[in-house]
Amino acid sequence: MGRNSFFTAAIVALLVSTACNRPAGPGYLVYVSNEGSGDMTVIDPGRPEALATVSLGKRPRGIHASGGLIFVALSGSPAAPPGVDESTLPPPDKSADGIGVVDLDQKKVVRKLFGGSDPEQFAITKDGKTMYVANEDASGLSVIDLAEGKVLKTVPTGEEPEGVTLSPDGKFVYVTSENDGTVAMVDTATAAVVKTVKVGRRPRSVAFLPDGSRAFVTNENDASVTVLDCARQEVSGTIALDEGLKPMGTAITSDGSRLYVSTGRGKKVVTIDTAAGKVVASMEVGQRPWGIALSPDEKLLFTANGPSNDVSVVDLSTQTVIRKVKAGDKPWGVLVLATK
Repeated sequence: MGRNSFFTAAIVALLVSTACNRPAGPGYLVYVSNEGSGDMTVIDPGRPEALATVSLGKRPRGIHASGGLIFVALSGSPAAPPGVDESTLPPPDKSADGIGVVDLDQKKVVRKLFGGSDPEQFAITKDGKTMYVANEDASGLSVIDLAEGKVLKTVPTGEEPEGVTLSPDGKFVYVTSENDGTVAMVDTATAAVVKTVKVGRRPRSVAFLPDGSRAFVTNENDASVTVLDCARQEVSGTIALDEGLKPMGTAITSDGSRLYVSTGRGKKVVTIDTAAGKVVASMEVGQRPWGIALSPDEKLLFTANGPSNDVSVVDLSTQTVIRKVKAGDKPWGVLVLATK
């Protein structure tokens, strides 16, 4: 072998070796809805910068995936945080309301479904056929046929509905009412409320144990989490958080042993042992964390930090923030989705 051929072979061997030993990608991406800038940030958790930004529409908040598509709740109603005189706000732009459907390959909104008035959070059935949408300014829940793209029924649930979560068996959808401090339990077979349960003040979201036996409701203005016995459809306990914390979003492990709760202006995520019914850890993650999600291997946690326009990447083994990635304006929801 000639000298040049020798060096060429050596270089090729080095490149092959480097490629083979290069750490594999995480196998998933993080998608963040940005309420202020009307777009979605795409994040590779292993990189310090966002991969892409996708334009969505006005006030994207709730975000979920189904059938290889991402669905995002869009609203033309002006933001009305606590303490704001709503009579001073501009009128809502109802033409902006809807559920944006994002094609991941095209990286754009390819369709907008009618989702009722001022949609905020929603849930999609496992078969991808039906969506349940909280209509914040209409005090109800819209039941949507996704194939037809039309509202089948609107169910009254209480004022300012927000959290919408399907039970693991798909038989019920639980809807929180911020104003009434209740959870409406809707039978999905009849699309009717079968019971309304009083919880704490300003309930935000609901998380079920994998077996559906219990559900956990975050009460923003009570610094607490209400525990619901789902078989009895009644409150079975309350988990107190430290004063000053504002429990908001939830993420639960696949075995149901740990519940992670973001705490808004409290700047922390708390860890709840669901069997013991108590807080076992807390970690400061950023400015007003809201939406949160776990990585598929449940080693990392991602939090959307609204005021600082970034996403914290939290190593759960050390309970430390290992990276912050810039998002858009006022990041709200977080979705983790496996790559193809």
